[in-house]
Amino acid sequence: MDMRDIEEGRRRWQARYDSSPTNRPRPTSRGSRRRDADFTTLSGLEVDPVYGPPAADPRFERIGWPGEFPYTRGLYATGYRGRTWTIRQFAGFGNARQTNERYKMILGAGGGGLSVAFDMPTLMGRDSDDPRSLGEVGHCGVAIDSAADMDVLFDGIPLGDITTSMTISGPAVPIFCMYLVAAERQGVDVHGLDGTLQTDIFKEYIAQKEWLFAPEPHLRLIGDLMEFCARDIPAYKPLSVSGYHIREAGSTAAQELAFTLADGFGYVELGLSRGLDVNRFAPGLSFFFDSHVDFFEEIAKFRAARRIWARWMRDVYGATSEKAQWLRFHTQTAGVSLTAQQPDNNVVRTAVEALAAVLGGTNSLHTNALDEVLALPSEKAAEIALRTQQVIMEETGVVNVVDPLGGSWYVEALTDRLEEEAERIFARIKDMSPDGSITGGILRGIEDGWFMAEIADAAFTYQQQLEKGEKKIVGVNCHTQSIEEPLEILRVGHEVEREQNRLLAERRGTRDQAAVDAALRRMTEVARTEDNLIPAMLDAVRVEATLGEICGALREEWGDYSEPARF
Repeated sequence: MDMRDIEEGRRRWQARYDSSPTNRPRPTSRGSRRRDADFTTLSGLEVDPVYGPPAADPRFERIGWPGEFPYTRGLYATGYRGRTWTIRQFAGFGNARQTNERYKMILGAGGGGLSVAFDMPTLMGRDSDDPRSLGEVGHCGVAIDSAADMDVLFDGIPLGDITTSMTISGPAVPIFCMYLVAAERQGVDVHGLDGTLQTDIFKEYIAQKEWLFAPEPHLRLIGDLMEFCARDIPAYKPLSVSGYHIREAGSTAAQELAFTLADGFGYVELGLSRGLDVNRFAPGLSFFFDSHVDFFEEIAKFRAARRIWARWMRDVYGATSEKAQWLRFHTQTAGVSLTAQQPDNNVVRTAVEALAAVLGGTNSLHTNALDEVLALPSEKAAEIALRTQQVIMEETGVVNVVDPLGGSWYVEALTDRLEEEAERIFARIKDMSPDGSITGGILRGIEDGWFMAEIADAAFTYQQQLEKGEKKIVGVNCHTQSIEEPLEILRVGHEVEREQNRLLAERRGTRDQAAVDAALRRMTEVARTEDNLIPAMLDAVRVEATLGEICGALREEWGDYSEPARF
């Protein structure tokens, strides 16, 4: 790219930047605004909002300016000078009342949004009193059995003002319906709700293994949800395509990048197959990435992700609007990088990983607590995790300049390399497809165990490197001497399960059982047609049908799914 093209790009960027209104930061602000804040260094030096090459640079066409295609450097011309990332701490434990208290602590301490962690029975679509739930209620997240629990979960938290992310995929749609009903009961206009539902069933088959049905019924539900949100709740994101769990299962950065974006392409193909306008539904897709401890590789991964997504959306799927080409993503620091040995070191790891996410341009961020490798976070550890983000945001100056590492020879080379690796994986996925689609390749890869084998090979290689000492983890295979003291960790007692089951029995005894039975029958009847299932499911939720009853009725209709044995 010659200097004239670069200068023309700078003028376009400057026009976008200058047209962004200046305002003081507000929790509800959106888009490319400029905050009224001090953007000098600690020593008082003025810095420009963005920097570019001082001379002609052939790489610059692939790098570009912030706020324009291919979005390598970010979606907004103003970067974090406009709106900082949302501090969205992932939390949930015990019952809805206990988690509600933790949410109020997070919001009171400066959190900008909520992210709901559910317990294992909820993630598997089971009620708390199901025999298979024994010993698991409230242990890895909050127990939600019906809309009444959702009412308690968000008691005193105005859902019309707070963006809420819910990390659940298998039973995501009935949980979403409970969230809508809780908003209705608050008197909120649900058409204006803003938040994110994970719903990503592909990554369950690939990595996390929390599904209810075979892939086809899940995709039917996801298609119904996409249609419903595009029509009735346009700001809500019905899908958060998750690479986090793929990385936590042992994948490489390139595999996380490629498998995640391929899953996203699959959902785009699902929307197109429903006759939806890509420019209308694609902005409802968001992403969820892991930020691991290899600092520069993670930054390059995030930059490559934006560039690949924009190019595929424009050139393959025909998206013409900017928002349909944007890859917006949430990041969580790497749980798998935390160590039980010398757990205080996890504060350092999390800070490095969070900084990588910020320099990569994340839109929202969760920072793990130092004790999360041992148990759910204690209140003190949760506060340290929150303050980690606030120190980065308020003290380090990284919000002053958009994509400050743009143009670094190392970062740009890594970005290009990860993009090339991802493209090779996309080609392999398409080769597996009977019809040449990404979706067909994903389904075939799931059926054949290809994704699982690729991740297992990567995890095995890394484990060998650790055991040989080629890769180092402080406190584990090097620098193991320590004066650490035992941590006090959060424990969820058996009384939580007993109390949850008591409340569930009480609610069942006081609801209109005939109305519940009728609503479940109607939902099952709709499931046998091609009609959208969301309205019928909402009706079942409104009369206090439980999660287990709703998912159980659909299991009877669609059957269970078991992963084929492979040797």
